[in-house]
Amino acid sequence: MNVYEQDLQKGIRFTGSVYTDALEFFYHHHQDRTAEHSIRVKKAAETLAKSFHVPMRKAAIAGILHDISAVIPNEKRIAAAEALGIDILPEERVFPMIIHQKLSKVLARDLFHTQDQDILNAIECHTTLKANPSPLDLVVFAADKIEWDQSGRPPYIKELQEALEISLEYGAFQYIQYLWNERDKLKVVHPWLRDAYHNLKEKIG
Repeated sequence: MNVYEQDLQKGIRFTGSVYTDALEFFYHHHQDRTAEHSIRVKKAAETLAKSFHVPMRKAAIAGILHDISAVIPNEKRIAAAEALGIDILPEERVFPMIIHQKLSKVLARDLFHTQDQDILNAIECHTTLKANPSPLDLVVFAADKIEWDQSGRPPYIKELQEALEISLEYGAFQYIQYLWNERDKLKVVHPWLRDAYHNLKEKIG
């Protein structure tokens, strides 16, 4: 375990229950709002997993841990990623918030002992998705967008929910297309998001 990670877990008593420990971790670092968001994403992920025959336990773990790196302030995320040996893309250096998905994967693995690669992969791309996503990737991605962490009603939610009645791929593409149409307003277009857009467009087009 990295020294940086050791500092993050100081003062926390881990019980071995990923759900209990994740919430304790959030509350210890005064991330109550993210804790509540993560609880909602966990529940949404479980619901989607049940509907689309994806392992519910994996969806639940990925849901509760997907934003676990929110304890790291945005202005410190690049330094944290460097300390943890994470590959940093140019777009992530311009917009450090987006690297939280990679940081969350590493913290889920190292602090919460999540070794299941399916879960780690879903956490790693829950913001941007990526090309050729797994069903679990799609579940966690969609759940995070359904239970977004902003105030008010998501402007895309009706179309997303209708698309999910067709398939996970349609649901994911509906949201990514929404972002794609707004891409000139985004600070960056992450390469994984671009790849996911073209990949899903080809699959369902």
